[in-house]
Amino acid sequence: MANEKDYFTTICRVSRAFGTTLKKDDLLDLIVQSAIDTMQGKAACLFLEDEDKKNPVLVPAAQKGLSKDYLHAEPKEAKRAANEILTKGFIAIHDATKDPRIHSHEMKKAEGIASILVVPVMVEDRVIGVLGLYTADKRIFSQEEIEFLTALAEQGGMAIEHARLVEQIRKNTKLFHDLSVSMNASFDVKEIMNILTQDVARAFGVKAVSVRLLDKEKKILQLVASYGLSEKYLSKGPISAEKSIAEALQGKPIVVKDAAGDTGVQYRDEKKEEGIISILCVPIKAKEEVIGVLRLYSGVPRDFTNDEILLASAIAHQGGLAIRNASMYLMLEEDMKDLKEDIWSHRSWF
Repeated sequence: MANEKDYFTTICRVSRAFGTTLKKDDLLDLIVQSAIDTMQGKAACLFLEDEDKKNPVLVPAAQKGLSKDYLHAEPKEAKRAANEILTKGFIAIHDATKDPRIHSHEMKKAEGIASILVVPVMVEDRVIGVLGLYTADKRIFSQEEIEFLTALAEQGGMAIEHARLVEQIRKNTKLFHDLSVSMNASFDVKEIMNILTQDVARAFGVKAVSVRLLDKEKKILQLVASYGLSEKYLSKGPISAEKSIAEALQGKPIVVKDAAGDTGVQYRDEKKEEGIISILCVPIKAKEEVIGVLRLYSGVPRDFTNDEILLASAIAHQGGLAIRNASMYLMLEEDMKDLKEDIWSHRSWF
């Protein structure tokens, strides 16, 4: 068995790898291989949630030593393991061919698996997967071994979160770049806002997005652009500035978790029929004055994170700048027209 020095050396080696150019998949492979080498295991596998599915299962993200036939059946058991880990912090299986907590005993026997140790992969206090170590001989896992594998799994969570943050930065940079190009290419507010709603919907992975601006009396929010909403929903009736998530017009972002049950939401039945469940509503400002709202509609229950709210607010600010710039351009055009007419009238005197 490994000693504490081996554990420390392995954790240091994996930690140093974070400062290199290794990609996420390479880092996860390193973690899995390190678990096998240091703990003298037969195999190891890191399972992660498949977020593309409505009822996500855990699928292999990195593995060493397990056959493809075995892995094909393993994700369901990994999901069950994740649920048990929520209460215990780990699962230690002494005899994988008989333990009633797991299934497919014959498959494990055929694969040559005797004992299994499973620990959670965490990101921000949420279990997003599990790291499993498989041994060829029956083993009683020590506290040190459990703590070591847990530490490796934490490294895996860090690698995944680091990759997510890098990808998010790239997406945000591209989003702002595309918005800037659109604003520089046109002074047509409707065209700019149509592009904005599409880009925001894709970047945030939401069902739909809309931009509404206050009318002259500041009583009605008039639709300027939308993406992902049906014509039936868009023609449901006027949107009152006083009745429809009115707090956003005070300059504060608002998250509505249950649109059909929130009394501060207008047209709740229509939203339910449209498949709208959660809403993020952020103000659009021109200087310090709120002139409208940017709304993101989710078709599934969603808690928008602080980062998402901040990003949506920044995009709404960009939208406000685009509207202000377009307005100033139109005013300048009108002034130029008046100036030309004045010059022509002066010339006619001579």
